Amino acid sequence: MHPESRIPDREECVTAELLRRWAQRRPSRRFLEFADGGGWTFAETLVRVERAARGLAELGVRRGDVVLAWLPNCAEAVVTWLAANWLGAAYMPLNTAYRGALLQHAIALSGARVAVVDSSLAPRLADVATAQLRDVVVVSTTSGNGPARVAAPVAPVASTTAASSFALHAWHELEAGPACEPARADPWDTIYVILTSGTTGPSKAVLCTYVQAWCGTTFGMDYFGPDDRLLANLPLFHVSGAGAVLDRLTKGGTCVLIDGFSPSAFWDTVRRHAITGGCLVGAMTQFLLRQPPSPDDRNHTLRHVVTVPWNQESRALAERHGLQMHTAFNMTETSVPIVSPANPAELGTCGRPRAGTEARVVDANDIEVPHGHVGELILRASRPWELSPGYLGNAAATAAAWRNGWFHTGDAVRRDASGNFFFVDRLKDSIRRRGENVSSFEVEAEALAHPAVLEAAVVPVASADGEDDVLLVVTTRSGAAIDPHDLLAFLVPRMAAFMLPRYVRVVDAMPKTPTAKIEKHRLRSAGVTPDTWDREAHGIAVRGGIVSGL
Repeated sequence: MHPESRIPDREECVTAELLRRWAQRRPSRRFLEFADGGGWTFAETLVRVERAARGLAELGVRRGDVVLAWLPNCAEAVVTWLAANWLGAAYMPLNTAYRGALLQHAIALSGARVAVVDSSLAPRLADVATAQLRDVVVVSTTSGNGPARVAAPVAPVASTTAASSFALHAWHELEAGPACEPARADPWDTIYVILTSGTTGPSKAVLCTYVQAWCGTTFGMDYFGPDDRLLANLPLFHVSGAGAVLDRLTKGGTCVLIDGFSPSAFWDTVRRHAITGGCLVGAMTQFLLRQPPSPDDRNHTLRHVVTVPWNQESRALAERHGLQMHTAFNMTETSVPIVSPANPAELGTCGRPRAGTEARVVDANDIEVPHGHVGELILRASRPWELSPGYLGNAAATAAAWRNGWFHTGDAVRRDASGNFFFVDRLKDSIRRRGENVSSFEVEAEALAHPAVLEAAVVPVASADGEDDVLLVVTTRSGAAIDPHDLLAFLVPRMAAFMLPRYVRVVDAMPKTPTAKIEKHRLRSAGVTPDTWDREAHGIAVRGGIVSGL
């Protein structure tokens, strides 16, 4: 069989088999290391996963189920993930910023009966219908990202929603039982389900297979070897964060688990933990470049870094700190199909398709466009199950994405005559802000809930940080008036902080097509007009998920 079409053996890609393998071959090697310097070996992690799996099984989790995890980057998040897989179930992490309608949608979509939730987030469950959820395990995490040290009592969640009815359990109860034998999981089974922002509808839940995850680490990040120490400071509810942990589990190495990115602390973290590999996305590169130059700029262990996008700032950071920086194109639905060598010569490139991947640039009818022209990137792979099989509970979206036998990314790219691919823009109505994908649909839905708002449109505008700022344009109902400050205050408790608009513009009428659809391209072109309200100019800031000055 050709190596590019080979399905990996269960022992190569199924997490339960990988954990048992390394616990036998490298029992004393640390798999997880925490911010406070503590950590677990592969053997210690195996014991905790076996016990947590027993606890989940006693709550009714079975092969083919979905287990929700609503946690920051912490030891319990990794144990929940691997324990769910141990039982043949899929792990579905939720963004810790979720609340309101978005949280309710995610819970219902998952079909999960069991969730593991951080104690600081659990009160938000009282404000939503929790559908089929029946058991919630509450975790009291620590600032060091290690395991919960104290068996804190479980506070009741006072629900105001008739549809919310579940039993509460403490995490230490979950780990209290004996070990549990693993259920069988096959390479084509679902390892995890990750929510990606909706564009023309609510968020979609991407089904990711063991083969898909294995390909992303084995071929998409082949520059990381078994002895590398990878930094996992991107959220585990995004595929970039999960990928760091999975890479180390696949290759038998060490992952340093940190909750969040701090430009001022980044290099100290690298030196303290002897980090050799990591990932920098979006504005993270610019934030690091803004740090004052130091004689220690090259006094560190970091070698290989994944960065998106590859631009002048990325190149400058690589030169300043002596880094080998690789860029790529990836989505939750794919497995790093387009990759680059270290520090590529072409700025803006995503790289070239790796072995086993086909990539085309096409028009609206899936007809290939000439080199240098912009079209939609579509993909397929020679290895079965290397790309996502679809979206949980959304057959229509699955069929639309996979039409004509190719996966449609929804992203506009161009390809040069040498075969390099360049990302141009999003065909989708999605906005990239501080490393998060903001769904215009979801922000508009919450704005339309305001009694004075008649129409709402959300578009990206350029940010000084190199990503997008969010502009909300609204019209008012007859006889009503909208104060942007009050509208923002209305939105704060209804959505994640990263989704909050920076700019609000109130207009008399929206530009529309003859079929009465809002012409967002005209709103994007107009951008921030003189009559646009800027929350930052009024002293209202969003930092680390916290809104201040309102």
